[in-house]
Amino acid sequence: MAKEVQANEVAAKEGAAPQENGSQMEEIVLTSEEGLTLEKFEEASEVVKKVTLETKLVFSEYLSAQTGNKVYLKPENMQLTGAYKLRGAYYKISTLSEEERAKGLITASAGNHAQGVAYAAKAYGTKAVIVMPTTTPLMKVNRTKGYGAEVVLYGDVYDEACAKAYELADENGYTFIHPFDDLTVATGQGTIAMEIVKELPLVDYILVPIGGGGLATGVATLAKLLNPKIKVIGVEPAGANCMQKSLSQGHVVTLPKVTTIADGTAVKTPGNKLFPYIQRNLDGIITVEDHELVVAFLDMVENHKIVVENSGLLTVAALKHLDVKGKKVVSILSGGNMDVTTMSSVVQQGLIMRDRIFSVSILLPDKPGELYRVSGIIAKANGNVVELEHNQFVTTNRNTAVELRITMEAFGTEHKNQIMKSLEEEGYRPKLVNASF
Repeated sequence: MAKEVQANEVAAKEGAAPQENGSQMEEIVLTSEEGLTLEKFEEASEVVKKVTLETKLVFSEYLSAQTGNKVYLKPENMQLTGAYKLRGAYYKISTLSEEERAKGLITASAGNHAQGVAYAAKAYGTKAVIVMPTTTPLMKVNRTKGYGAEVVLYGDVYDEACAKAYELADENGYTFIHPFDDLTVATGQGTIAMEIVKELPLVDYILVPIGGGGLATGVATLAKLLNPKIKVIGVEPAGANCMQKSLSQGHVVTLPKVTTIADGTAVKTPGNKLFPYIQRNLDGIITVEDHELVVAFLDMVENHKIVVENSGLLTVAALKHLDVKGKKVVSILSGGNMDVTTMSSVVQQGLIMRDRIFSVSILLPDKPGELYRVSGIIAKANGNVVELEHNQFVTTNRNTAVELRITMEAFGTEHKNQIMKSLEEEGYRPKLVNASF
């Protein structure tokens, strides 16, 4: 399950001030020449308006009732490129010289930053080369190409793609645009906090996804500049918790591997330049298991009619781990770039986890009418058969039993149990098995 493991974490009840790392915090020198000043954030806010859509906060009655807080969603999945990354990419490119842009731009990305750079480069009429992991969803690859960028597929994770991008930059003289470890990029991402505070001045908590830390750095730094009382909580996948590990050890840590369905936050090493800002301004870390993202996707689609990619769902899944009540909480939905195949798989798994799809195995005599009898029991209990498999070869004695495997729909756990009970009352011994499609 999710864990909050920082000394300055949010679960440190109301009013508790974040704890710093003693002398270590005092030694940190926070530079501002590249950004992260209020003036730069204001400048970036004006610049990004040229290419971003207005993503008004959406109040969620469903999530508010679930958590006991007033929950608002910041739908950055509705941006032109399907994610917030356009903000940092466009602002960064706007600060480059004509000479730097003329060399051509290169970056590495699992998809969202790739589209942001590709779109921004097209707006400035400059070449863009994007190195993406081979595991990147096809939709993100095609959309990046659709904005006119050249795509190079390399490596299994972001870190390997990034190393390749640096290599190509050296070989060809391209200007490298880092997806997160860049203070100017982080300044562009932080414009989200400006919009949140303008729309909801009394916000208490902002939940922000963390991959490399660019979004969290920008949002947390600006939020504290605008109102030091705002708590900013980072959310990471449990299988890619590089920032959580780094904060616990007081320095940037590289994970040996990452394993998560949240591909946009599958980063081994957080940003070195960003880390001091995270240490100072982030109020805690929550980690989320992959299965929680699956359920969160189902909730968003059914209750809000919003498609959010797995990385963007981190802040939704984290809501139930936020140990506060009666607060105004904003969950940043960082992106919505999910391909249909992945979407279908996640929906199916979500239905299974909610006991709305389940399978049973029943042994019954091999004689006419048994299948009709079983289906009648299920129908009477309002179950809906999705798939049926009749195996006559489960035993050598067909007069004794054959196996009937039934996958069916239910309204949830209580309804599933009612169907199972109805079968048992009619003399059958149904056994739950893993649902399959």
